[in-house]
Amino acid sequence: MDVNENDDPAAAVAGPSVQERRFAALRGCERLLSGTRPQNLRERLAALTAEAEQAHDLDRRPDFYGDGVVRALEERVAALLGAADAAFFPTGTMAQQIAMRIWADRRGERNVALHPLSHPERHERRAYATLGGLHSVWPTTEPRIPTPEEIRGFDESYAVLTLELPLREAGFVLPTWDELTATVSAEDAPVHFDGARLWESTFHLGHSLPEIAALADSVYVSFYKTLGGVSGAALTGDREFVRTAKAWRHRYGGQLFQQWPAALSALAGLDRELPRLESYVTHAKVVAAALAEALAAVPGARVFPEPPHTHQFQVWLPYPARALDEAGLRLAEESGLGLFGGWRDSALPGLAMTEVTVAGPALEWTAKDVTAGVEALLALL
Repeated sequence: MDVNENDDPAAAVAGPSVQERRFAALRGCERLLSGTRPQNLRERLAALTAEAEQAHDLDRRPDFYGDGVVRALEERVAALLGAADAAFFPTGTMAQQIAMRIWADRRGERNVALHPLSHPERHERRAYATLGGLHSVWPTTEPRIPTPEEIRGFDESYAVLTLELPLREAGFVLPTWDELTATVSAEDAPVHFDGARLWESTFHLGHSLPEIAALADSVYVSFYKTLGGVSGAALTGDREFVRTAKAWRHRYGGQLFQQWPAALSALAGLDRELPRLESYVTHAKVVAAALAEALAAVPGARVFPEPPHTHQFQVWLPYPARALDEAGLRLAEESGLGLFGGWRDSALPGLAMTEVTVAGPALEWTAKDVTAGVEALLALL
């Protein structure tokens, strides 16, 4: 699902030529284990046109400054999460900043509680600090959400506690439902969920989207990561929160004249992917177990977490990222097997990590197929 090159450090470092080579190689593969088949612009437009027919009445006028299809999307998301209202945003980075800023302004407090591995800290150039004048504090540095004891014992004040569900950089890990509710119950400040991948978290947590969202005072969801939309995000909360969020959206430059392509693709993604997510999450456990078994004899190799909490997880191998990228591209080009996406080097020399996304194309892979694919990759190394 994650096809955004900005989220692929290996591709960003390697440069456009490797991006184009990967695009062509994966697009030409007969079978893909991780992610979805890349589409060129013509294919993407054709797919959007076909799917949009079912997603929205195309005989209606386009949106203007957030009405029309954009408003229909906001209402759909609010209903899915059991929220009073929702606000569409062109990017999650903008939505996250504004959510934290609203809570900071309401409480007269410039500190916000984050995880050091969270998206605002790692992938947004700390925009909340540079543009919003906010400061982060960390109730925990462990690769998980903070415990009730850590919340109660923390000696810093803050305006809002942001919890990323799942915590991507830690391996797309989720708490249990009891752990999540205990942490939220221990918190006196407002709670904001960074739910970019909340859609697929319901199965591990064992509760519905409205039940999960009800634990937080505001929730952010993404339309392109899991749902395969063009772009965009939404914030949900009470009506006053959403009204304020829309005012700040305008100030931040997010009140675009027309955003109907992104809104249509988001509606189509909700229709297409939400019913499939359980099959992805279920099959991810099969794929992860097969990968772990196939890599058991490789010193330092690891699949994490096992079993996965969602349909995404990490694979670690004791090779440089550049060597793994080259071997993966050769496997795709020569054998038509697309096993993984881009790799990135870790702090430990010679150890690299990639993220696996089990989506539609992976459903046809058996455990035996996964083993054969890994053996073919290792042979190229």
